[in-house]
Amino acid sequence: MVTPPLGQGVGYGIVIGLGFAFALGMILTTFVLKRYNNELQTSEMFSTAGRTVKSGLVASAVVSSWTWAATLLQSSGVAYRYGVSGPFWYASGATVQIILFATIAIELKRRAPNAHTFLEVIRARYGAVTHIVFMVFGIFTNILVTSMLLTGGSAVVTSLTGVPTAAACFLLPVGVVLYTMFGGIKATFLTDYAHTVVILVILLTFAFTAYATSNTLGSPGVVYDLLVKAAKAHPVEGNTGGSYLTMRSKEGAIFFVINIVGNFGTVFCDNGYYNKAIAASPVDALPGYIMGGLSWFAIPWLAATTMGLAALALEGNPVFPSYPNRMADADVSAGLVLPTAAVALLGKGGAVATLLLVFMAVTSAMSAELIAVSSIFTYDFYQTYFNPAATGKQLIYMSHIMVVGFAIAMAAWSTALVYIGISMGYLYLLMGVIISSAVLPATLTLMWSKQNWYAATFSPILGFACALVAWLVTAKKQGGKLDVHTTGANNPMLAGNVVALLSPLIFVPIFTYALGPQNYDWVSMKAIRKGDDHDLAAAANIDLELLPGERNNSIAEEAEEQAKLTKASKIARYMTVFMTLALLVLWPMPMYGSGYVFSKKFFTGWVVVGILWMFCSAFCVGLYPLFEGRKTSSHTIKCIFLDITGKKKFGKITHGQAQAVEVSGTGTPTEKAGELVEEKS
Repeated sequence: MVTPPLGQGVGYGIVIGLGFAFALGMILTTFVLKRYNNELQTSEMFSTAGRTVKSGLVASAVVSSWTWAATLLQSSGVAYRYGVSGPFWYASGATVQIILFATIAIELKRRAPNAHTFLEVIRARYGAVTHIVFMVFGIFTNILVTSMLLTGGSAVVTSLTGVPTAAACFLLPVGVVLYTMFGGIKATFLTDYAHTVVILVILLTFAFTAYATSNTLGSPGVVYDLLVKAAKAHPVEGNTGGSYLTMRSKEGAIFFVINIVGNFGTVFCDNGYYNKAIAASPVDALPGYIMGGLSWFAIPWLAATTMGLAALALEGNPVFPSYPNRMADADVSAGLVLPTAAVALLGKGGAVATLLLVFMAVTSAMSAELIAVSSIFTYDFYQTYFNPAATGKQLIYMSHIMVVGFAIAMAAWSTALVYIGISMGYLYLLMGVIISSAVLPATLTLMWSKQNWYAATFSPILGFACALVAWLVTAKKQGGKLDVHTTGANNPMLAGNVVALLSPLIFVPIFTYALGPQNYDWVSMKAIRKGDDHDLAAAANIDLELLPGERNNSIAEEAEEQAKLTKASKIARYMTVFMTLALLVLWPMPMYGSGYVFSKKFFTGWVVVGILWMFCSAFCVGLYPLFEGRKTSSHTIKCIFLDITGKKKFGKITHGQAQAVEVSGTGTPTEKAGELVEEKS
C-alpha cells in the first residue's frame, strides 16, 4: 500500500472548503443577477436559464459536463494499457456524440421550443407509457454517470489524502448541491465556466512539465526513448511489435468500439445535454455544441498522452510511487494512473493539482446531473402525473427536494459500489449495455415522422434484454463463471454494448412497417407550454414579461427564428457527417491499417498538435465567453459601482419599471435590441 502524499486535512480542505467557496460565490452571483439584471429565480429560470445562454457559455458548459472524472482518469488508464492509441480512441470515440448531438439540439429547439426535458417531447408524441419507459432509461443514465463521478473521484481523494472513501462520496456533492439549489442551471453554466478554465490550466501545466521542464522527463524525445524501453520490458499484446507507439492496438480498438457505443447512451439519453440545448438561445445551440465538442477533444487526448505515457515512462524510476513494481491492474481500473504520474512528476504539488482537477471534474459534471434529474422529476413526474396545475413556487420547491434527495441517494449508492468492488472503469464499460438501446428510438422521435408507438415503446426494452443476454452469455462462455472480473472483461462488454446500440436497428423498422407508420405532424410538440411563474413574479413585484426569456415573440419574430433554425439544422447535418468521418475514419484508420510505429519526430509532432489544440480549446471556452458577455458584465459592474457609491438605487423593481438589462438571446437576438438596452442603461 502506497502512503498518501497528502494529509487528510488537505483532502477535507479542498473537498469541503472549495465546495463551500463555490456555493458562496454562486449565492452572491444569484443575488447580483436578481438585483441588477432582472434574473428572478423562477421555475423556468431554474431549469432553462430563460433560454438565453450564448454559444461561448454553452461550449464551456458542454466541455465541463462532458469532462467527467473518467475523462481524465479512464483515458490515462487506457494510455497506460495500450499506449498512444488509447488517448486518441478515447477522445475521438466520445467527441463524435457531442457533434452529432448538435443536430438533435437544433431539432429540439425547432420542434419543441418550450420543452424543459426531452422526455416531455416523448410524451407529447407517444403518450404516457412510452414516456415512462424513457424516463426509466433517462434516470438510469443519470445514476450511471453520477456513480462514475463519485466512485472515480472518491478513489482519487482516498489515494492522495487518505480520506475514507465513504466520506469522500458523501462530501464531494455538498457544495454542488448548495450552488445548484441557489442558482439552478444558470449556476451550473457559470461554475462550469470556472471549472473548465481551472481544468485547462492544470492540464497545460502537466503537459509542459512532462514535455518541457521536468528533470526526469523534460522532452518528447526522452519520453519516446523510455516508451521504447518499456515496450521491450513488457510488450503490449495485440499492438504492432508490442509497441506503445502505434495506433494498431487490438485491445485499444475493442475499447474504441465500447467507448463509442457507451457514450452514445450517455449523451443521447442524458437529460443534462438536452437541458443545455434548451437553455441555449436558438441561434447559439449549434455553434455552442460544435465548439464544445471540438474543444473537449483536446482534454482527454492531451491529458492521457501526457499522464498515461508519463506513468509508463517513469515506472522504472525511483520517483514512481510504486517503484520497483508496476501499477496493479485494480489501481489502473480505479483510475489511479493520472494521480500516480502527477506525484511522480511534481511530488506533493502534483498531488494537490490532481485533487483540484478531479474535484473540478466531479463537481461540474455532477451539477449537470442534479439539474437533469430534478427537471425530470419536477416536470415529467410531479407536474405531469401529480399536479398539472402546479405553481412556479411548487415547481421550484420540488426541484430543490430532488437535488438534495438525488445527491444523498447517489452518495450512498456509490459508497456501496466501492465496497463491493465495482470501480469507475467497470461502470464506464457497462454504461452502454444498460442504456444504449434507447439511443436510436429517442433520436428518431425528433428526426423521423414514421416511427410508431410500438417501435418507440418496445425497442429500448427488447434491446436492453438482448444486450444483457449477450453480455452475460459471453462472460460465462469466456470466463467460465460470472463475477466482477469476467463480466468486466473487454469481449463481454463489447458484445453487450454493440447489441444494445444496434438491435433497435432491427426492432424499429419491424415494428414500424409491420404495424403501420405513424406519419407524425409535429404539432403536439409545439403545444408544450412553459411553467406558470406569475405567482413568483408577483411575490417579487416584477413584471414577468421583463424577465429573460419570458417575453412572447411576435409572429414575425417566430418565423425569423424558425428560418434560422432550419438553416442551422442543414448546416448541423453536413458538419456532423464531415466531423464524424474525419475523427473516426480519415485520421485514425490509415495509421491503424498500416500498423505504423511512431518515429521520434512523428511522436514529437503528435504531442505538439495536442498542446496547440488545447490552446485553441482554452480560447473557445476560456476567452470567448468573456468576450461574448462583455456588455452584460460591464453593465453589471457599472450598476454595482453606482449602487455602492449611492448614486443610483436598485432592487425596488415594480411592474413596468425594471432596471435596464441586456436582453441577449431572448428569442433570436438582434442588434437593435442590444442598442436599445445600451441607450436605456
